[in-house]
Amino acid sequence: MFDGSMRMSFHTLNCPSHLVGNINKHRSLYRTWLNPVLAAQPSSTLPQTDDSSNLLESKRSSVSVSAPTSSQTSGPLLNQANTVGIIGGASTVSTLTFLEKLIFWSAKNGEENLPFVVCSDPALNKELSSCERSAVPYRHTKTALSQLDYTTVVENLRHKRAFLEHSGARCIVLPCHISHTWHEEISEGCSVPFLHVGECVASELKEANLKPIEAGGNLRIGVLATYATLKAGFYQEKLQSQGFEVVLPDKATMEHIVIPAVEALNRKDIEGARNLLRIALQVLLVRAVNTVILASDDMCGLLPWGDPLLKKCIDPMDALARSTIKWAQSYGKTHVDT
Repeated sequence: MFDGSMRMSFHTLNCPSHLVGNINKHRSLYRTWLNPVLAAQPSSTLPQTDDSSNLLESKRSSVSVSAPTSSQTSGPLLNQANTVGIIGGASTVSTLTFLEKLIFWSAKNGEENLPFVVCSDPALNKELSSCERSAVPYRHTKTALSQLDYTTVVENLRHKRAFLEHSGARCIVLPCHISHTWHEEISEGCSVPFLHVGECVASELKEANLKPIEAGGNLRIGVLATYATLKAGFYQEKLQSQGFEVVLPDKATMEHIVIPAVEALNRKDIEGARNLLRIALQVLLVRAVNTVILASDDMCGLLPWGDPLLKKCIDPMDALARSTIKWAQSYGKTHVDT
């Protein structure tokens, strides 16, 4: 268990809000939201370790807020060679959850400090949430993901990326599933590495040297996510490029289990959503998948810690956090700013 504080500075540099800080291996964010279902539950890739549950017992952090100075507004906010830029996800909660994962895995990997800049925009959060809702094939609409115009969303995300580059970020991460639909467009022309969550997951699974359940068969990886994320197809593409066979929920599972689970969650019927999620996981597991990628923040927070089904699941944001730390450790040691 570890405790401590994080220094934060809030400014108004062209973006609605952003956060600057350093992660210390003895420090941790404290979860301040009230819904326990959305609490972070970091998991290792394979196998899952009980040590991860220590994050749930993290003590309260101390926060200091400071006004921007002229030097902070005229140049990079941070000059460290391993500064990470983080574009906020579809909600403030998901962004804070990713920060907790960075803190937890930093401590596990022995990283002393990880400087970062976070750009969180409530307006963008609403746009991203709207993208997921409008792309879901509910019974009363036939709108397809490919028919929707996301130009403003992509431009907004590109603006956030440029802001983070200007702020001193030497690596950029996007802890948001739906935003990775446009990762190629957002990262185009980026002057620093821009990690892709799908590549991070596929790389870790490759390194894990998983064994097929059936001798002589291909490794089968299930992906459980919202319709919008599955429709985008980037998890399938990245996994298949590493030689994995990808198994998705069939139409009946999506219509009668996954979508109703999301609807139950929106009604705050946590138990109903949890039971439906368990059924959806079992449907994939009986199809001989080795493990299931839970590519949804809501789904990752539904099952209680210690649930046997979690041992068969991966939270992609854990893989993204670990890859970010790995980059920071390798890049920070070989590049020193003057």
